[in-house]
Amino acid sequence: MNRGNPYEAAFEAYLRQQGTSYFAIDESKRNQWGLETETIKTPDFIVMTNDGSRIVVEIKGRRYPSGPASKPRRAWENWTTREDVNGLSRWSERIDGVGLFVFLYQLGESVHLPNDVPDLWSFRDERYLIRTIPVDSYRRWMRIRSPKWGTVCLPNDVYRELVEPWSIYTTAEILWPA
Repeated sequence: MNRGNPYEAAFEAYLRQQGTSYFAIDESKRNQWGLETETIKTPDFIVMTNDGSRIVVEIKGRRYPSGPASKPRRAWENWTTREDVNGLSRWSERIDGVGLFVFLYQLGESVHLPNDVPDLWSFRDERYLIRTIPVDSYRRWMRIRSPKWGTVCLPNDVYRELVEPWSIYTTAEILWPA
């Protein structure tokens, strides 16, 4: 977790406000798996739910709409790196939890949503919409975005079908891996 990152700071404030138990992970250190020489990208948070389940969280901060004000792009950006997908998968397996990409969309002034939209959050004079996708679903549907930069993304129609509010993972009974 990088407290200088406004998206990660906003998510941490949201967890605190909700009374959710969590660990913020120091991303500056790569963790090694046992005796392996391979290092795995560190996630941003590990969240504990009331039933003791663990959620491994990788924060992806995006703006909506994106692009310059003169030509805004109204797409829910969902790209990440292949390294993030692999790291989140390995961490969720290692701690027997669910790996979630948490997309925090900083909403522009032109975006008007009803106040009852789940996980609409205000922090430091900015509005955020918090949305999630399990890493296993992301991996199943991801497409290469940039081979040069190692980025992947979901097709827009798949993203709209899979994306869910964060709160369904902390307020509802969900099926966790055995």
